[in-house]
Amino acid sequence: MIWLLFERLALNTSLIITLAYLVSKTKTFKKTLRGKASRKDMVLLICVFGAMGIAGTYTGIEIKGALANSRVVGVVAAGLLGGPIMGLGAGLVAGLHRVLLGGFTALSCGVATMIEGLFAGYIGLKFRHKRIKWQQSLIVGIVAEIIQMIVILAISRPFTQAWDLVQVIGLPMITMNGIGISIFIGVVQTALEEEEQIAALQAQKALQIANQTLTILRLGLNEKTALQVAQIIFDQTDMAAVALTDREKILAHVGKASDHHKSGMVIQTRATWLALESGGLKLAESREEIGCREPKCPLSAALVVPLRVGSQIIGALKIYREHGQKISPVDWEFGAGLGMLFSTQLEVAELEARAQLVAKAELRALQAQINPHFLFNAINTIVSFCRTDAEKARKLLIQLGDFFRKNLQSGDKFVTLQEECEHVRSYLAIEQARFSDRLKVEEKIEETALSCRLPGLTLQPLVENALKHGVYPGKGQGVIQILASLEPENLVIQVKDNGVGISKEKLEQLRNGVKISTTGLGIGVQNVAQRLKYAYHDQACFTIDSTQGEGTCVTLTIPRQFSVE
Repeated sequence: MIWLLFERLALNTSLIITLAYLVSKTKTFKKTLRGKASRKDMVLLICVFGAMGIAGTYTGIEIKGALANSRVVGVVAAGLLGGPIMGLGAGLVAGLHRVLLGGFTALSCGVATMIEGLFAGYIGLKFRHKRIKWQQSLIVGIVAEIIQMIVILAISRPFTQAWDLVQVIGLPMITMNGIGISIFIGVVQTALEEEEQIAALQAQKALQIANQTLTILRLGLNEKTALQVAQIIFDQTDMAAVALTDREKILAHVGKASDHHKSGMVIQTRATWLALESGGLKLAESREEIGCREPKCPLSAALVVPLRVGSQIIGALKIYREHGQKISPVDWEFGAGLGMLFSTQLEVAELEARAQLVAKAELRALQAQINPHFLFNAINTIVSFCRTDAEKARKLLIQLGDFFRKNLQSGDKFVTLQEECEHVRSYLAIEQARFSDRLKVEEKIEETALSCRLPGLTLQPLVENALKHGVYPGKGQGVIQILASLEPENLVIQVKDNGVGISKEKLEQLRNGVKISTTGLGIGVQNVAQRLKYAYHDQACFTIDSTQGEGTCVTLTIPRQFSVE
């Protein structure tokens, strides 16, 4: 009898595991695991996991007036994955159903199911920010089933009948349901990990393409640059075809159907017109929606991604699939990400073009230029947190976007010290995530100084210079200090580091205005000094002091009452 129980419970568990895989593919379930589920989502999943428990009950084996079943698998999994509320909710659904079926263990099994769901939920809380291992979920499953056996003995009467039942079903249910819960959790997490890996690979691929197209799109969007970009995307992906348009015509088409989808043709696809008009991604799911009049055209689906420069839509990126294929969610995310990167690059190109027309002290150097090495480091840092700390990865992505947005917006205007500090914090958030305890940042800024105005992109280059050339080449923990205070007539800002310092010879060159080549995203200390001199008509003061082996201090003294209009 015991071996028969093992066999039947194994079959029952396989059904629950199959359901687990299907549930793990739903958007509602994924939102729940990321802590973003609404009340409606929670109620729905409680019903789903409760239904799994009910399915486990119905597939049970009747023994000695009771049921040996796998009801606990769905309930405990709900708790481990969704927390106490979901665990208790699924336990209530499955437990009340068991009570209604009757039998001398009906009440005890119903109560035990609720307790097991709640118990698993509190265990799940401890693993909210990390993945629970299969060994841990196995132990939780075993303990949950032991709890059920104890409750049966405590509540069911007559006790002798309950004891006889537990002797028969105890070992098979504890063993097989524990294994079932472990496999359930493993299946769900494996499915999610695979999805995250695919997303990470797509992000890396998009970044590699963006790196290759960086110098091309800096020349703007025209037929020549569009052809080069489309060819790079086509070579790097498995798309059937890639196209780029402006607001009226096709600039380039590479891949299948290029014999009749040609540059210079007026845009045919209605989805493209809608994307250009609305600014949102649009999907064409058939050859008719693509708008091709060629009967043998192999293209069957297309995703249209608008390209922006600021608030203006200047064109679109189009990726195609051929017959028998559709635009997948992965394709959608890839296209959306690539469109954002291209839009940023095009905006940089636009800003650089504008800078050439402005006779200000090296305004061109003020425009933010996406550094592929910084982007690669940032995206790799974020990818590394995707599996271990999804919330931190989300926050870093926000910081990265905020950093580039401020880079693009603040180079040619005056901003408040508060805005400039926020820009620096966005940059430092990525660097601190990369270097963890190696980097410490201290801010001592008077609150009254935050409303003072200064040229945009003044502090970030100094902080970047301190990191790259001061802190990182050194050993031990690096410390960056950002200090700001108000004097009667001046705003005084200092950026200090405890890095390797600057040699006397190089320091003398810097003080004499001799440019020393540097690398990185910033425009360097010399450009900051020149811009301050130009902006404040020699009324601002820029000083740099350094001791080799001890650190560097850059001091900005800016007149408070100077007009910046």
